[in-house]
Amino acid sequence: MIYINARFLCQDTTGVQRFATELLKSLSLFRQDIILLVPSLDDILDKNFFNIFNIQQIVGGKGHLWEQMTLPWYLKSKGSPLLINLCNTAPVFYRNKLSVIHDINFIKFPHSYSWKFKVLYKILIPLIINTSKKILTVSEFSKKELSRYYSVNLEQISVIYNAVSNDFKPFYGVGNNASKNYALAVSSPVFHKNFPRMIDAFLKSNVEIDLNIIGSFSNTFNNKITTIKNDPRINFLGRVDDEELIRLYQDAKFFIFPSLYEGFGIPPLEAQACGCPVISSNAASLPEVLGESALYFEPNHVNSIKLAIEAINSDIMLREKLITDGFENLKRFSWNKSAQKLNEIIDQVLAE
Repeated sequence: MIYINARFLCQDTTGVQRFATELLKSLSLFRQDIILLVPSLDDILDKNFFNIFNIQQIVGGKGHLWEQMTLPWYLKSKGSPLLINLCNTAPVFYRNKLSVIHDINFIKFPHSYSWKFKVLYKILIPLIINTSKKILTVSEFSKKELSRYYSVNLEQISVIYNAVSNDFKPFYGVGNNASKNYALAVSSPVFHKNFPRMIDAFLKSNVEIDLNIIGSFSNTFNNKITTIKNDPRINFLGRVDDEELIRLYQDAKFFIFPSLYEGFGIPPLEAQACGCPVISSNAASLPEVLGESALYFEPNHVNSIKLAIEAINSDIMLREKLITDGFENLKRFSWNKSAQKLNEIIDQVLAE
């Protein structure tokens, strides 16, 4: 049997958790020998997963304690089978494992994280790298970053791209009366997501539409932004489910992704899948992921973001071109392709 460290099923969904769940859904089409291990069945947030996966509860604490102690003890009692870790953490002293490290954001942009998080990850990540049979990551950019920072041979790191669920698609029905009167952004308030500059650029622009922002933004962050420019065009929508997220992508005039650093960046692809044109930062992995399908800006310069916002807002031909280019770009990525590559890596490790 192949075991999956599925602690992520008990966590709120961000890009890392979405990568894990979607990849495993497709991997289950290739393999029937997968068992997902969790600290508590009751803590699984989406009960639909019980209908998709073989999930087992291993009792003994939660969080990092469960991952570092209970999980490896259980696996050793089973003869130390292969363990797959998809979400940046893994039991550090268990050696028969594959581990996905999505990026080294906590090193590049430490302001985005608490001191406890940074200390923990600075200890965990090098240990995970040194005790894994193979390291996986989500882009060639992240592969090079990991190789340089941790002095890992490039041949020891494999790239498995993110993709987009088939649920994300354009609206083809009758009666969609959306007025396309807003731009959309999806993220969180951490430093490297660069939302203050994006909001500043939007408010300095001449566009006469709203900016809708999806994500778990605290009241403190909201107040910090809105007290600078109390503009009713900025709307914080909080967290939304996938159904509402898809509708918001479909109805948006364009999508803005201002991040300073991404190992991959799923939201721009989700927007493209829903027929929404994208303007994006030109930093980190984003040119690799988006290719020629986005209008880029320099994320450190408010005026560059402002000019991109004004250009896409005023030019319908540009928006239509980016929509078409976005659909073409999406053909490069699929969860089935990524799962097939992971399956090949699993077979290679098992054969060693």
